[in-house]
Amino acid sequence: QVRVLESGGGSVQAGGSLRLSCEVSGSNLPCATMRWYRQALEKGREFVSAIIPNGTTFYADSVKGRFTISRDEGRNTMFLQMNALKLEDTAMYVCQPQCGGANHWGQGTQVTVSS
Repeated sequence: QVRVLESGGGSVQAGGSLRLSCEVSGSNLPCATMRWYRQALEKGREFVSAIIPNGTTFYADSVKGRFTISRDEGRNTMFLQMNALKLEDTAMYVCQPQCGGANHWGQGTQVTVSS
């Protein structure tokens, strides 16, 4: 059974940085595309970033230039380095790895940015 565990969230002042991690266990094969989504209170889920097996990355316009996605394929682990955080980055950040041909979801890690 594939399990997804996010970590690294917390409270930070605007302009600060956080590094999120997404660790996948229970998959016998390397995961394919891995994505980060976020959901703020009373808002819908929003795509943040993705990384595909060849290392190509994708970002939402709202985070481009501030966030960097990376992965450690040997461990099926993904990271999201978030710099220059803004108030509007406050949200629950959720990892979605594609493993074994299916998309899986974690419970998320909360990021709160204050002024």
